[in-house]
Amino acid sequence: MKNKPKKPESALNVQKGIDQPSKVNPALTGGMEKFRKKKPAVGEYVEGILKGDRIMLSRAITLIESARPDDRETARQLINECLPHSGKSIRLGITGIPGSGKSTFIEVFGISLIEKGHHVAVLAIDPSSQRSKGSILGDKTRMENLSTRTNAFIRPSATSGTLGGVARATREAVILCEAAGYDMIIIETVGVGQSETAVSQIVDFFLLLMIAGAGDELQGIKRGIMEMADLLVINKADGDNIKKAELAKKEYENALHLFPALPNGWIPKVLTASALYNHGLDGIWQIILQYVALTKQNGYFEKNRHNQALKILHDSILLSLSNSFYKKPEIKEMINQTEKQIVDGKLSPYEAAQELMKKYFSIIKG
Repeated sequence: MKNKPKKPESALNVQKGIDQPSKVNPALTGGMEKFRKKKPAVGEYVEGILKGDRIMLSRAITLIESARPDDRETARQLINECLPHSGKSIRLGITGIPGSGKSTFIEVFGISLIEKGHHVAVLAIDPSSQRSKGSILGDKTRMENLSTRTNAFIRPSATSGTLGGVARATREAVILCEAAGYDMIIIETVGVGQSETAVSQIVDFFLLLMIAGAGDELQGIKRGIMEMADLLVINKADGDNIKKAELAKKEYENALHLFPALPNGWIPKVLTASALYNHGLDGIWQIILQYVALTKQNGYFEKNRHNQALKILHDSILLSLSNSFYKKPEIKEMINQTEKQIVDGKLSPYEAAQELMKKYFSIIKG
């Protein structure tokens, strides 16, 4: 058998490259899974929280914000374990018009409370994008001095575009913070809007932060939010703004007289302050203490907490039913069909809703 002639070498042949070096760290060959933190058990969460471990508290709040079914079950057990250790704080809601200096006010006010011997937790609700569900979550940057205090805990949370998410996650975060030993819980809202209504149903005392010279805020902030406030604070009352702030104070006091009396027997107050120069903050704290003393004496404080707990019950039922309804594959398919019929004008939205509910109940009955 004749040997085949060798093919001439082509000039197009690619030279063999150099050998690839071995990985710097051979331990990385197994993937990143081994470096991921193992989720603590419920008992580990509880032990860390009761010891005041801020890292464990942060991880626990991340857990309760999760929408994963397995995380929700763990979170439910965690809340049940922490509930007996909660309830021993003053829950303060703070909102205000844009530019009223909420973050500066909360930082300076929080530091003053720490200097009085309190442990302060700030739960700052950040608005999130309806499109991407992302959020800036920049409150630790804006409250740099407060965040470095050992007796302070700051946790920004995204709204995820839903008020229900705000209410549920924030309520549960309050329980965890109280179990961790924080006796002052400050909840900062995104600004003047519907989320204030959700937050007002979580807190004991609601503070509305305003500024002078910003036009007719009585129109802009809506009557409903004014009615929720236990205290109005005209912030930035310094320099050339002092006279304007005093004038605004009188105007708001006159406006509050037109509102009906509150069921707790409290008459809302109006104060001026300057968070930048730390003026008037002690007076605000004294007003809060007066409110707590009055409402505890007349029984409203506990009654309000009980009503809030019952509202959590009913809100949780509605949220569970809603989740169960929309997760059914048959319902999803039927919704797609009925939506087209509604858009084409062939079916009434009310009739479609009735048909969907009938379908849902027939599914759960089996």
